[in-house]
Order: sequence, then structure tokens, then C-alpha cells
Amino acid sequence: MLKFLHIENIAVIEQTDIEFKSGFNVLTGETGAGKSILIDAINAVLGERTSKDLIRTGCDTALVSAVFGDLNEQTVTALEENDISPDCDGNIIITRKLSLTGKGMIKINNIPVTATLLKEIAKNLINIHGQHDNQFLLDPNMHLSYIDAIAENKMLLNDYYAEFKELNIIRKELQALQIDEDEKQRKIDLLKYQIDELEKAEIKVGEYKDLREKLIIANNLEKTISALKGTDYLLSGTDDTDGVITQLNNSIKLLNSIQNNTFENSVSKLNEALSIVSDAKSTIDDFLFNCELGEIDPDKINGRLDLLSRLMLKYGSTEEAMLEFLENARNELENINFSEKRISELEALLDTSKEKLVEKAKTLSQSRITAAEKFSSDVCNILEYLNMPNVKFSVAITQGKYTKNGCDSAEFLISANAGETLKPLHKIASGGELSRVMLSIKSVLLDKDNVGTMIFDEIDTGISGITAGKVAVQLKNVASKRQVICVTHLAQIAAVADEHLLIAKTVKDNHTFTKVTALDYEQKIEEIARIMSGTNITENLYNSAKELLDRSN
Repeated sequence: MLKFLHIENIAVIEQTDIEFKSGFNVLTGETGAGKSILIDAINAVLGERTSKDLIRTGCDTALVSAVFGDLNEQTVTALEENDISPDCDGNIIITRKLSLTGKGMIKINNIPVTATLLKEIAKNLINIHGQHDNQFLLDPNMHLSYIDAIAENKMLLNDYYAEFKELNIIRKELQALQIDEDEKQRKIDLLKYQIDELEKAEIKVGEYKDLREKLIIANNLEKTISALKGTDYLLSGTDDTDGVITQLNNSIKLLNSIQNNTFENSVSKLNEALSIVSDAKSTIDDFLFNCELGEIDPDKINGRLDLLSRLMLKYGSTEEAMLEFLENARNELENINFSEKRISELEALLDTSKEKLVEKAKTLSQSRITAAEKFSSDVCNILEYLNMPNVKFSVAITQGKYTKNGCDSAEFLISANAGETLKPLHKIASGGELSRVMLSIKSVLLDKDNVGTMIFDEIDTGISGITAGKVAVQLKNVASKRQVICVTHLAQIAAVADEHLLIAKTVKDNHTFTKVTALDYEQKIEEIARIMSGTNITENLYNSAKELLDRSN
């Protein structure tokens, strides 16, 4: 709920602090005192778009801060998702600074956030309802969500939506297979050509790298063989000359013949050298006596490299990528060849899914129809109590195209007077009627809405007398489960408030100032008397106001 509001330099408000209580809070004051400005300030701190005109004349910046407590689960979750935590008392402080330069600032618990994020979080904090601020109530696209809230059919809706998704997956695969015959034949021809080209190439992983290395050898083959033979001669020697290996063996024998342990380490090192040299000679011999050596042809290697390079440009930059392309092409060709069978399977699956979807939609529709009947009855009962005895309220549930929300659409219909036919709610002309319809709907939905604070801006427009008293009682009932803040001009509504706040305007040094004051018992009587008459408060008027206040509480 909204606990505290701090305002600086907003329109005629230089600075004010307002403490709100739980239960029913009312705001009263003379016309032009600044009641609507408070609503503008609250809207600003909820992330709504603001105008520079809202900044007090002569000032460059304005500031609104609000403290919210007793946060609902949705708000806490939204905050946690954005790494924001309530303070130790479970409160959050939202601060918004406005600037003539357009460089404003928004913070939640001193953490900067965007206006978009603020609006997302704030939607779980406050609902503001006014005579001309009923977009959701008047929008038929939103009416189905009201009925679903009454029906408590979330499980049914989730079950339907799961089938809806499955049907669309099947339909998408089916559409992909149902290409025309000419297109299918072109695809088959292309795949066969690609498969044939890749299969003839007999691609092997690592071949490209090996060929590049062989090309280096092939380009220097004569020089390479000469160097290797010379090296082999030096290592092996001839019949007349000892090579390195023979000399190492002889050295080891001579040292071993010495009866002295001093040279054991030298013998070990010579043996190690002999092993390394022998390995090197073996590698050289493998190359020199390789039967494929004579087949190394630079032209053939270059031809193979050119082929692989061309294929890499078409099918992938590595042998692995080309082989993967080949495998995918084979699978795709196989799928096309067997597509007729798969199409038959998918068509059967689609028919089954459609049948399931229709049945689930029927179940969902029935839950909505049942809920709509109860919702209509409950709204009518409250409207009748609010002095609309001839009212008829109904919810038209119609079936149409299947969407993710089912096949239903809903629209609120109303007939406010006897003999009139039911018409869409948005065609109601009377602001007073619309206000009472809104209050009735919100009263019925009270247990389905977790928003902690409801603000009613001049909900009393167009009503008076007994009706005003009944609206006051209904607002009080709503306030028993939610914090309610109401801007009103009616004494009957002000009299039932738990907290009465007076908005007063004064002029000093040619500047206008607005002040908000929480009224005590005597001040409440005086303000209610002013609302009742608007003239000088007589003793009789004072006594009437006192009686109304005492009776209302």
C-alpha cells in the first residue's frame, strides 16, 4: 500500500508531505485546490509519461517520492528479477525527478531504473480509476481476462494452450512438406547433385592439411632426397668409413672396458645419444624407402587441393563441415522421398489435435459462461444497491477464431434504464452510471486482484443523495480489503473515511501554494459542512455535518 508521498515543485505544490493510512482515505478541497495535481504526481511516480508543464513555474526541476509497504508477491518477484530488494521494514521508496531539460531520473530504493521497468513494477502497486480513466473497463479486449479471473480457470487455459502450441507445431511441419510438385522435383535434383559431388570427392578428415604438407615436400623433392641421403650416409657410414652410429657404439665399448665407475654417467649419456640418433635414422629411412615417394606429384596434389577448396566454398570451410552437409542432404532427400508417408501421419495427428483442441476449448468456454453468469448477477446486485434498480448487466460470450486464449471473446453489455436494450458498456453516456458500474465490477473482482492500493478519482461524478450514501458504503466495503484513496466532492463519501485529507490553496506574494492536511474530528466536521453547503457554516449546518460523520462511523 501507499504509505507516504513527498512532492516538490509540482504545479501549485511547492512542497508537501502526505501520510496515507490503511483502509479508506479521502481527499477533499475546493475546486482548483490541486486534487488532480496529486493524482498527476502519483501517476508520475508510477512511471507514467509526464509533461514539462507539471513542473512549478519558475523552477527547473520537480521531485516526487513515494513509500510503499505491505508489498504483494507479484511486486516482490518483479523487484527480485531486477536485483532490487525491499528495505528491512519491507518497504520500497520510488523517487522520480523531472527536469525542464528532459533529463529526469527514476530510482527504486536508490537504484536507477527506467520508466518502462517502473511501470512494470508499479502495475502491481496501484490501480487508478477515474471518470475518464477506464480504458481497461471499456476495452472489450480486456473483458475476457476479467471473466477468467472469476472463473479461476488458469489450469484449463494452460491445458488448452499446450494443445494449441502442439497443433501449430504439427501444422508448421505439414506445411513445410506440402510443397508443390515442381518445387519438390527441383529440390530433389539439387540434393542429388550435391550428394553426388560430395560422394565422388571421397572427403577424408585431415586430408587438406596433409596435402598442404605433401605439396611443400613435392616442390622440394630432389633437394629433400639429396639432403636425407647425405644425412643417412653420415649416420650409417660405408664399408670403408664408420658412421656416427658405429662410432658411438665403439665409444661405449671402450668406456665399458675401463674398470672404473667414474665413467658410468658418460656411458649412460652416450647410450641415450645413440638411441636418439638411431630413431632419427629410422625416420629418414622410412621416408627414403617409402614406396609412395615416387608417386608424389605436385600437379596431382594441386589438383586435389583445388577440388577441396572449391567444395569448401560451396559446402563448408572444413572437411567436417562438408561431411555434415552431405549427411544433412542425404537425410533431407530421404525425408522428401518419404514425405508422402509423413504427410499422411501428420494429417492424422493434426486431425486428432484439432479434436482435442475443440474439446478443451469447449471446456474452457463453459467455465467462462458459468463465470460470466455469476459475474453478471453479482454486478447487478451491487448496481441495484447503488440505486440503479432497473439495470441489466450481462457478459456476451461469443465463439470465433481459435487463438492462444481459446475461441471466446467477451464484452460487457448494459441497459441502465427499463425498456432499453443491452448495449456495449463503452456506449454509456452518463459519467455517474459509468462510475457506479466501475465500482461494482471492481467490488466483484476484489478477491481476484492483488493490487494493494485503489485510487478513485471523482468516482462520485453525476451522483448525489441516497445514491451517494450507498456509493460511500460500497467504497468502505472495498477499503476493508484494500487501501482506498478517493478524491471526492460528496459529504456522504467523506464522512465514512478512516483518514480525511484536506487540500487547501493559498496565495502569498502573488504565488499560489497548496497544502495537504490530515483533519482531526472537529476539522472533519467543518470540512463536511463546507462540502454540504459551500457557504458560511451555520450552527444547523455544523450539527448536520456532525450527525452525518457520527452516523457514518
